[in-house]
Amino acid sequence: MAGLYVHIPFCRHKCAYCDFYSGPLRGFAPEAYAEALRRELDARSIADSYSSVYIGGGTPSTMPSALLAPFFSLSGGERTIEVNPEDVSAQTADQWLRAGANRVSMGVQSLIDSELIAVGRHHSAAQAVEAFRTLRRAGFENISLDLIYGLPGQTPQTWRQSLEGLLNLAPEHLSAYSLSYEPGTLLHTRLMTGKIQETDEDDVVEMYETLCALTRQAGFEHYEISNFALPGLESKHNSSYWDSTPYLGLGPGAHSFDGNMRSFNPPNLPAYMKNPAEVFQIDSETEVERHNDTVMTALRTARGLSPALLTDKELQYAKKHLTTTPEGNFRIAEPDWLISDTLILPLLR
Repeated sequence: MAGLYVHIPFCRHKCAYCDFYSGPLRGFAPEAYAEALRRELDARSIADSYSSVYIGGGTPSTMPSALLAPFFSLSGGERTIEVNPEDVSAQTADQWLRAGANRVSMGVQSLIDSELIAVGRHHSAAQAVEAFRTLRRAGFENISLDLIYGLPGQTPQTWRQSLEGLLNLAPEHLSAYSLSYEPGTLLHTRLMTGKIQETDEDDVVEMYETLCALTRQAGFEHYEISNFALPGLESKHNSSYWDSTPYLGLGPGAHSFDGNMRSFNPPNLPAYMKNPAEVFQIDSETEVERHNDTVMTALRTARGLSPALLTDKELQYAKKHLTTTPEGNFRIAEPDWLISDTLILPLLR
């Protein structure tokens, strides 16, 4: 079955590291945007029902939950909403649950207040912890938390403090990303003007090693470069991106894959609102580009890459530089995932 992604491009404020397509809600009524999404869905739907629904952004928790309910109703499986801690209350958590969400992905990023301030987050560590507990009390049994390592001013010690603090809450899933300075973001500008410095590479390696060790001790499986889950609780929706399952993306900036062809909606909200059903563009991939996509996504995962997709020369490289799974696939060893791009490059055509 296919997955459904719904992009909510609205935020109360822009975080300093974020390069996703998002902006303030000003000038756009939530009801009008939800109607545009429904029009696109009616015109482009690739299934009567979906294996998963993921409402991301932006900040979906800025949208009235009643407007999200029709999209959650399209799946009897995993139904995720992304939220920020400052939007979580007993009332909003109950509303998301009633709207049909059964999984929450919450951006925490750090449990050190000075680090949160440095990247423009508008919540405190204490608020994040209380938001998690509020979601639990509301009845959410599947919660994913996001962290970032390599933040400005972060040390291996403060990273361990944040990681241990989140693991002590006992979430079902953890996403942990190494900070990247994307052009066009405020953090990139600060880096280029010398106002901040990148975290020392040796410190980043130590943070990654701590991440792998502590999540393993807590019973998590490292199933994708940046994702960890308790057994059986991997993100079913995100996994569809890595194993070539079809998915439909709604909203400006969203991408889709029908099993053969990729398409995308330009990141332009005014243009989308004018004609949401036909704004998408075909991403004309060659056979080589499709092969490269498969290789790159498969080698991001613990499941790995089928040797049937490789030439004899590529097989020789894979046998020398990669490890194998019990099923016989090639995969990148966990300690090497930090240099995955270097290892994958020779297998791209």
